[in-house]
Amino acid sequence: MATTFPSLLQKHASARPQEPALREKEYGIWQTWSWQRALEDVRDMACGLAALGFTSGQNLAIVGDNRPHLYLMFIAVQALRGVPVPMYQDAVAAEMAFVLQDAEVQFAFAENQEQVDKLLELRQGSGDTEPVPGLTHIIYDDPRGMRNYTQPGLISAEELMALGRQHHAKHPQMFDESAAQVRSDDVSVILYTSGTTGRPKGVCQTHAAFIGSAEGAVVTDGLTARDDVLSYLPPAWVGDFLFSVAQWLVAGFTINCPESSETVNIDMREIGPTYYFAPPRVFEGMLTSVSIRMEDAARPKQWLHHRFMEVARRVGSDILDGKPVGLGGRLLYGLGSLLVYGPLKNAMGLSRIRVAYTAGAAIGPDLFRFFRSIGVNLKQLYGQTETCAYVCIQKNGQVKLNSVGQAAPGIELKIADNGEVLVKGVSVLKEYYKRPDATAEVIDENGYFKTGDAGLLDSDGHLIIIDRAKDVGKMATGAMFAPNYIENKLKFFPQIKEAVCFGHDKNEVTAFINIDFEAVGNWAERQGLPYAGYVDLAAKSEVLAMMKECVEKVNADLASEEGMGDTQVARFLVLHKELDPDDDELTRTRKVRRGFIADKYGVLIDALYSDKSEQFIETAVKFEDGRSGKVAATLKILDAKTYPSVRSAA
Repeated sequence: MATTFPSLLQKHASARPQEPALREKEYGIWQTWSWQRALEDVRDMACGLAALGFTSGQNLAIVGDNRPHLYLMFIAVQALRGVPVPMYQDAVAAEMAFVLQDAEVQFAFAENQEQVDKLLELRQGSGDTEPVPGLTHIIYDDPRGMRNYTQPGLISAEELMALGRQHHAKHPQMFDESAAQVRSDDVSVILYTSGTTGRPKGVCQTHAAFIGSAEGAVVTDGLTARDDVLSYLPPAWVGDFLFSVAQWLVAGFTINCPESSETVNIDMREIGPTYYFAPPRVFEGMLTSVSIRMEDAARPKQWLHHRFMEVARRVGSDILDGKPVGLGGRLLYGLGSLLVYGPLKNAMGLSRIRVAYTAGAAIGPDLFRFFRSIGVNLKQLYGQTETCAYVCIQKNGQVKLNSVGQAAPGIELKIADNGEVLVKGVSVLKEYYKRPDATAEVIDENGYFKTGDAGLLDSDGHLIIIDRAKDVGKMATGAMFAPNYIENKLKFFPQIKEAVCFGHDKNEVTAFINIDFEAVGNWAERQGLPYAGYVDLAAKSEVLAMMKECVEKVNADLASEEGMGDTQVARFLVLHKELDPDDDELTRTRKVRRGFIADKYGVLIDALYSDKSEQFIETAVKFEDGRSGKVAATLKILDAKTYPSVRSAA
């Protein structure tokens, strides 16, 4: 049995050489790599790297969007017993410099001119960024704009592969011999954590860990070579490595790379993937776009949509799970599929979906329910970078909206005395790169990985995640405070893009809210409400009234949930800027950096817990072109209506 990624590729190329392995849309036309061509490109890349002096044990950085050569470079490096180190393509120079220096990178693979420019700048050093002189070789995939680049160590992927073919002609056994020496316990990739609480750490995951995780998921969902996947998420994210590398090579399905990040939605509708993976923010974006289209639709269409969505909410999930539903409900749902749900799924590119997963952050139950009610088999996958994104998996027919499923095949779960979720099994990291101290902190004496999440197991063995253990606190009233739970309820509204809640050791919960500029802007235009940008729109009294209505609806929901009535949002404000990874407020995977936000916006938090009705703030920001500036505004503080809770009513 194949136990490494290079051997899995060789197996597919031998068994089904002309079947499609990868596709890429270029200039509007889909180009296809067969398994045989994929193996030949990997061999040429590996031999080219060897000719340049890349050796076993070295790390090679990879940065760029989803491209066939990028994925094939992962395997080429592994075939030489080297380790690929993917980096986020939108990372700023200081973040990239840290990874390059920490991983002692000498070789890098970049998608295009933009990424090459970053790497060349890092090699020289600029501003506050220390130079990375050890970065001696930079390979680029897209030659556009690179004609006059003559810096030392710069070579195109085409030139690298030509060099590899020459090397292979002289040493025809080298590639096969090197690939055969790769062991299942070798490190297959170093994935850097998002750095939510400090400096990122390099997570070393073996071939065996990722292949074992992929095999468990493939068996659970019956994935086959006939499936199609759209690969569009950052290759530096553990979820993309699991789906677009590990599961691709285990199941042998076809991965499809979009033409650009701007064409993902169009390309997705063309491909019609059967297997799909996205973090909650992508599904939130889909729901927002649906809501915007419905607001612009004619009244008969709006009535039809609302009428059949009521039917979907009532019986859709039960039909999807194969539960008994009356004939009348089934007939109405069938008509709804023809008139509403089918066109909706087609517009989102989900018409062929057999299995869809979300992971990376908690998904709100209402958002989850929406997709399942229209017939999208959306399920949750739970895990971390340190566990190959693979700890719990939801099985067909056993999906609970408030849980992340049962322990995945090959995984043991345990809840510590303090409520922290502990994990042991196939997917757990080998170590943090050059950080034995950090490794010892997260692996206990019995070999369990400490996830940092607080949770509990229900009577069916389903894991319910409450929040990050460090974020779960208690209010002054004694009630448990889980901010992420409340934030997900707020983000279900298409008008709300992000929310951050506060309440630990306080008598009441307060919140920051980011409006969704597209959704609220669309609404404002239909109302004839003029605005001059994000700051102006976010401060409009009409927009604040809309946000207040959303908050109060969430409060009504919380009041009806046992134990959550004391965590209703009493006061809130709408921020004058979007929370942004470039301003260090979010990680690159768009997770809230709570500690940083609490420090940066301390004056606003103090104002929320005072009797003030407004607060002035001036905030430093970084613009897309690299410039820095400041945004100032006087923010209104609003009181929200709260409701008697289930407990107090009892």
